[in-house]
Amino acid sequence: MEEGGISVPETFSSYRDLKVWQEAMELAEEAYSVTRIFPKEEMYGMTSQIRRSAASVAANIAEGHGRESTGAFVQFLRHAQGSLKELETLLLLSERVRLMPAGGSVSMMRKCDGLGRMIRSLIRSLQRKAEG
Repeated sequence: MEEGGISVPETFSSYRDLKVWQEAMELAEEAYSVTRIFPKEEMYGMTSQIRRSAASVAANIAEGHGRESTGAFVQFLRHAQGSLKELETLLLLSERVRLMPAGGSVSMMRKCDGLGRMIRSLIRSLQRKAEG
């Protein structure tokens, strides 16, 4: 089944097969890369928060898949959306307080936007499948 550009297999053999999880992992990798330039005094502040929220997106997708229930999967996808919004906010704040240069979050914000659309599309697809 194709839903909003996302291929949704009838049965998910592994969360690692999901494009949405793969994209979330790439975003988390970029979060680690971007925060390497942050000052050392931010290691337990903004650096940690950005990395944690980015990793949480992929982790929630994986955990939801592991629950083997459509309802639980949808709930964890919603948690992933929340972590994604947290990440976006932290990136914008990092620019505002000059931890990264102006415009330094543009690439990641685009990825967040695309990933958010993928997650929403997967949620809708799963809900339709559960209803149908």
